[in-house]
Amino acid sequence: MTAADAPARRRITLTGISSRAWEHPADRGALVALRELRGFDDVVRAFFGMWNERGFRLSVLASGIRVDHRQYPAVWQRYTEAAAALDVAELPELYVTQSPWLGAEAVGLDRPFVVLNSACVQQLDEDELRCLLGHELGHVGSGHAVYKTMLMILTRWAANLSWLPVGAFALRAIIAAMLEWWRKAELSADRAGLLAGQDPAAALRLLMKLAGGGDLSQVDTTAFLEQAAEYAGGGDLRDSLHKIRMTAWSTHPAPVARAAQLRQWIDSGAYGRVLAGDYPRRDDDSSTSVSEEIKAAAESYREEFSRSTDPLVGLLRRLGDGASDVGEWVGGTAGRARSWMDCRNRGRRPGAARRPGRT
Repeated sequence: MTAADAPARRRITLTGISSRAWEHPADRGALVALRELRGFDDVVRAFFGMWNERGFRLSVLASGIRVDHRQYPAVWQRYTEAAAALDVAELPELYVTQSPWLGAEAVGLDRPFVVLNSACVQQLDEDELRCLLGHELGHVGSGHAVYKTMLMILTRWAANLSWLPVGAFALRAIIAAMLEWWRKAELSADRAGLLAGQDPAAALRLLMKLAGGGDLSQVDTTAFLEQAAEYAGGGDLRDSLHKIRMTAWSTHPAPVARAAQLRQWIDSGAYGRVLAGDYPRRDDDSSTSVSEEIKAAAESYREEFSRSTDPLVGLLRRLGDGASDVGEWVGGTAGRARSWMDCRNRGRRPGAARRPGRT
């Protein structure tokens, strides 16, 4: 029996699954806080109004191929399969655009859509493609496309205001903070892609192809994960500083780091629990506690700090309780942001009495 003749592996439909099931704690804490901030959507829309969503959609419509049952039907089939596993009721539009690089993106505010590079159609097998499309559906389901679009706007502003030192510095600080969140959002989307394809080997192969191209005939998964361990903890303080320089202005973690994070999520048992039906439902999203999610985000940073094998982190641990400081900073900053926005909406100074609300 050939691979083409083999029966399709049945995937579990994760009925009513909430995006909270796949969101990294640091990503989820930021998202819940942003959604809770009264008026934040208005701010995002005000930013977005200066960057024409219609223009970008028209550009893709003019220069790409809109995928459906008539155009790229095999890609459409993988897309609907990924959507079915994640119980996505309304599929975002999907386009294929010409590019020699493996990649895809979800972008837009009112009607997010997915753009897939043509290299993915040529170099990914069915399982890897399903995983990648699930990754992008995860971005849409979490609302990442909205905030990514805002990041794109801010990046353009920073470039245009580079001649103004004060304004550019403030924008760069905001962009750096959003990029840290976006890197965590990519880890969330990797989990969504795994849940969509339900094939850990394919999910890891996808990351290997993102690192080294489409031919894996001479590549080994175990050796790739060994690279991840060496990247995470090898070398000395100079390597730690190089890693900071490499990642500070990047939207994505390194492929080996993403592979290690995904493997860790699988080994923790969280992936298996979701497939067994133990996951949060969309119907319960409205009762999510902001304070609990922020605490979970802080705890995630503490755990990451405590188990990191990076030389610089090890030095900081020896100098003091840096993990606690990181957690307190994450939780305190998110809490102050929420307090500030609440006061702005009510016309009161920070520190004034607040009426009871959801926490």
